[in-house]
Amino acid sequence: MHTLVLNALNLTYEQQEMLIKILQNWHRESRRAEIATNAQQTLADFRAGKFQSQSAEEVIAALRQYLSTD
Repeated sequence: MHTLVLNALNLTYEQQEMLIKILQNWHRESRRAEIATNAQQTLADFRAGKFQSQSAEEVIAALRQYLSTD
């Protein structure tokens, strides 16, 4: 087994719970940062004219078409 796993298994139950919460929070924050970066890039691309404006109906129709091809 990996040393990190063995170290975690040697922790008390309470310490393991705390470690799990720390890792979950780290993972959540990491995902939020990734989403924020993607959103900023998408907005920059939109402002640079890389996307066309579309109505909600057009977007929904395109999404339905995409989903039906899978």
